[in-house]
Parts: sequence; C-alpha cells; structure tokens
Amino acid sequence: MSEMSEIIRKMGLFSVGVFSLTQEKVEEFTQDMIKKGDISREEGKKFVKEVLSEKEKQISDLEDKINENVEKVMKKSGVVMKSDISALEKKIEELEKTIESLSKK
Repeated sequence: MSEMSEIIRKMGLFSVGVFSLTQEKVEEFTQDMIKKGDISREEGKKFVKEVLSEKEKQISDLEDKINENVEKVMKKSGVVMKSDISALEKKIEELEKTIESLSKK
C-alpha cells in the first residue's frame, strides 16, 4: 500500500470514529503525521483544533436529534411533560385569583 493510500485509509478510519476520539488520540495521530513530514506543525495544530471542534459539533447535533426523538415519543405515548404541568399550575393559580376576586364582590 502506498503512503498516500495509507494516509487516506487512516483518515477514513479517523472520521468514522470521531465520536470516540480523545484529544490525546488526535494529538498522537497528528504527531505521527508531522514526524512523517505529511503536515507541518502549524497544520497539525490547526487540524487538532478542527477535529475536536467537529467532534463537539457532531455530539451536539446528535444530542439535539435524540432530544427531539424523545420528545416525539413522549408526546405519542401520552406522557405528561414537566412543562405541561407547570403550565397547568399557572392556569390554576390564575383561576384561583379570579374566583377569589369574584367572591369578594
């Protein structure tokens, strides 16, 4: 396998496992690339920042999607959400105040 093919293979494996990457592993991979002369130190620093930033973005996107799906399932199943209970409590308080003010008249 040529060196370029090996780099492409590593990058493919690298991108597939981005969720499980730690900063240490990213830096280790980058140091290997620098030692081989494939990238400069500056490019290496930039690469580490970009990968870790992308990892955080992907995790955030995944969390958002999971939360959306959980909400959909909760609504379909008829489970009452805390926000629903809070809204009902507020309405009850308003009704109690209205009844109290009407009874004083």
